[in-house]
Amino acid sequence: MKKLIPVFMGLFLALNIASAQNANSITNVGTTAAPFLQIGVGSRAIGMGGSFVATANDVSAMYWNPAGLGYLDKIEAIFVHTKWIADITYDYAGIVFPTYSFGTIGVNITILNMGEMQVRTVDRPDGTGEFFEAKDLAIGLSYGIKLTNRFSIGLNFKYILQTIWKESAQGFAVDIGTLYHTPVQGLRIGASLTNFGSDMQMNGSDLLVYHDIDPYNSGNNDRIFAELQTDSWPLPLTFQLGIAMDVLSSENHLLTVEVDAVHPIDNSESVHLGMEYGFLGNYFIRLGYRNLFLTDAEEGLTLGGGLTFNILSGLSFSLNYAYADFGRLQNAQRFSLIMRF
Repeated sequence: MKKLIPVFMGLFLALNIASAQNANSITNVGTTAAPFLQIGVGSRAIGMGGSFVATANDVSAMYWNPAGLGYLDKIEAIFVHTKWIADITYDYAGIVFPTYSFGTIGVNITILNMGEMQVRTVDRPDGTGEFFEAKDLAIGLSYGIKLTNRFSIGLNFKYILQTIWKESAQGFAVDIGTLYHTPVQGLRIGASLTNFGSDMQMNGSDLLVYHDIDPYNSGNNDRIFAELQTDSWPLPLTFQLGIAMDVLSSENHLLTVEVDAVHPIDNSESVHLGMEYGFLGNYFIRLGYRNLFLTDAEEGLTLGGGLTFNILSGLSFSLNYAYADFGRLQNAQRFSLIMRF
């Protein structure tokens, strides 16, 4: 326990710093590209308030902490559907393949779809008859391996694409994670650095315009091709440190609690809290709270539940649901399915 005292002191210090800094700080909200990368994956983790970096023991570890992949011993696949705010849909799918002594590899894809919208102009506010779409896409390749029986590391490489009508922006990023199972029974420490990568800048034919370089003189060419210049923006880099512990562990009952400190570059520091209770390894109830100490936070309480059942020998399914309060934006509900075989 003496070895763990600095860890708990560090987390306690992080909580106090987050509370103190958020009182009088100016945030960088809205200053990053590809914010869809910050939408959490999996109903299980969201039901626990997004405090999952030190648990990360299923296929969703590709998003939360790829180091958790090193502890998986079965092929797992995940399918997530989320009815996001403002009629936006968010879908995620991934699969991992353990290679045992050589670690675990996985692939994943994320799609955010804002649907079809009418093209409107100042002269034609009711629509021009044209339609456009706005979509975001991320394709990832993950790898995690145990370096010892207690410590693992993991990486998730991502290709990112954002499109709106005829414009697009592309980028690359990597997530890095570590996970340590301490000698204390059921106590784990995890850390992840996500979305470390290139800046993104919109380009496309929508930026081509006609320009009159001398509007005060008549007779000159007032339709010279020009291109609007867009700024480049960084990705939403985030550091998350978590401590989880199985405070109750028996043959029929498992109660896990976790506390995560979160430091994003586009917002203030905050804390996620979560717990999961499992009965017989098949029935689960989850409770969490997101963005504690965050100034002007809309997210807060989260709830969730899950059911795991076996279909055939070696094949099982986990159905999970999560509800997340979004304050003035009402709520977001997530459904996810995990297959193990």
